[in-house]
Amino acid sequence: MSIHKKIPKSSGIALKKRYGQHFLREERIVQRIVDYIDITDASVMEIGCGDGFLTRKIVEMPIARLWVFEIDESWAELVRSTVKDERLSIFIENILDIDAHKLEEHAPWVLLANLPYQITFPILFLIQRNRELFREGVIMVQEEVAQKILKKHGRNYGLASLFFQYYFEWKMLDKIPPSAFYPPPKVNSRLLYFKPKKDLVPIPEEEKFWKFIKVSFRQPRRTLRNNLMQYHCDFSSIPDTILSLRAQQMTFDQLLELWEKIRHCV
Repeated sequence: MSIHKKIPKSSGIALKKRYGQHFLREERIVQRIVDYIDITDASVMEIGCGDGFLTRKIVEMPIARLWVFEIDESWAELVRSTVKDERLSIFIENILDIDAHKLEEHAPWVLLANLPYQITFPILFLIQRNRELFREGVIMVQEEVAQKILKKHGRNYGLASLFFQYYFEWKMLDKIPPSAFYPPPKVNSRLLYFKPKKDLVPIPEEEKFWKFIKVSFRQPRRTLRNNLMQYHCDFSSIPDTILSLRAQQMTFDQLLELWEKIRHCV
């Protein structure tokens, strides 16, 4: 196993705190990322290449192409000059600002990325809005974020859990310690596999439904009756056994059933 603890000094590029730059340094984990999905002839996307530690591993594979979106021009130019492969395209661009239409020609995409921790959820929402362009992916996120996404009940179960589990299939992969990065972050990380779901359970008035879910979880320790008071609905047809529960105690199906009963007054 090869572990490189520092960025090569020859790069002469300073790490920028505002971009949350923590570069993966452990070969075993990079190998795990590229091995988990068959990316033969695939269009692969990476978000944030850093010094190219993962990028180099991806271009060793029999992919069709690799598009990298890197916000830091210095690192983008370094990788451009050191990773010579005609299948590699590097865009100096904030992933949150991209025009998704330019991804359509080579879709579907496989995403392999160590996501910048401070914008993990905005990136996930971007993928959700454009999920028809993605086949599947393996991403690195904070352990706390991973737990929040995959929770089924109880503490940390909430809007994010229900929303992302509705649109995607998830698998929890390796837990990654801070020592696998340079500089080491203050938190553990986690590899997650995701795949957009094709057949979704229909949700009537979907946009309003997710606002209802947000309200239901607004005060996690309060009952549904208390959290939903702002709607001024007639809850007389809803069993007290339901209204006295906290949202954290309910499944997606139960919340959807409740929504069906009250959505006309919301």
